[in-house]
Amino acid sequence: MNCDTLFMIGTSFPYAEWLPDEGSVRGVQIDIDGRMIGIRYPMEAHVVGDAKESLKALLPLLDPKQDRSWREKIEKDVRTWDRILEDRAAQHFDGVVNPQTVAAELSPRLSEGCILTAGSGSATNWWARYLKLRKGMRASLSGTLATMGPGVPYAIGARFAFPDRPVIAFVGDGAFQMNGMAEMITVKRYADRLGGSPPLVFCVFNNQDLNQVTWEQRAMGGDPKFPGSQDIPDVPYARYAELLGLRGIYCDQQDKVGAAWDRALAGETPVVLEFKVDREIPPIPPHIMYEQGKKAAKAAVRDPELAGMAVRGFRQKLAEFYEQLPGRDQAAR
Repeated sequence: MNCDTLFMIGTSFPYAEWLPDEGSVRGVQIDIDGRMIGIRYPMEAHVVGDAKESLKALLPLLDPKQDRSWREKIEKDVRTWDRILEDRAAQHFDGVVNPQTVAAELSPRLSEGCILTAGSGSATNWWARYLKLRKGMRASLSGTLATMGPGVPYAIGARFAFPDRPVIAFVGDGAFQMNGMAEMITVKRYADRLGGSPPLVFCVFNNQDLNQVTWEQRAMGGDPKFPGSQDIPDVPYARYAELLGLRGIYCDQQDKVGAAWDRALAGETPVVLEFKVDREIPPIPPHIMYEQGKKAAKAAVRDPELAGMAVRGFRQKLAEFYEQLPGRDQAAR
């Protein structure tokens, strides 16, 4: 939001509330599909083409700035945000796993060339925040339609296409109940082609809640959780995988998350890795819009999970304030 020029490269960025006010800054967009240019923000310069090749052509035309203060501020903010994420992932509540820990523990274990897929629930928030992609990795999710349930079929397709690369899917229990469990029969049917090394892992976040929508209703609509539409049955996903002849790993202990990942990534049989995670951990953005905060507070007053939300939200936000204290950046380096 704080810029003099908005440069969008190969993205349609659907979150318009984080963009500058229309007309307040200049706009440049590169996209291989000309229909996508200008749909989020009015652009002065339209570049239709491959992002990599377009940038190669444009870079010689740019004059580097000698004043690096703005870049240094961004670098400092990124370091601060990384520490905030680390602090939040270390928090633990009420005998279930912090979902942030699941993603935080996987990231340093990712091997070169791995393929990552995700659904469209709250698990995808942690997937996007914590997994550090490196050169050679690929990541896929339903970024345009936010379709429920693509993580498992994406992973199966990736494994068929790239049998020599590790494939890891992040899926919520709602999506896994919708189509993932049936697709495990597909995995069993083609086990001779989908199994073997490197691993094929389906990581299921079991919180018995359609969690993304629950939090969107709170923050966007000011509505408390309605259990009748949001709660879903507790299904033993790991044991279901074992019933089919696949591997199943279950973890409900915070200090065993890393070990669970090590087991999942070490085997040659496709595995369902089930984590019993905390559904009251709020997917707090780095900046909360006033209206969102007001609506969330309104919802919380009448929400059946008020107590847990309040404690978790306070501690998660406290980690952010702590890392932004004067001198923390130098002390952490």
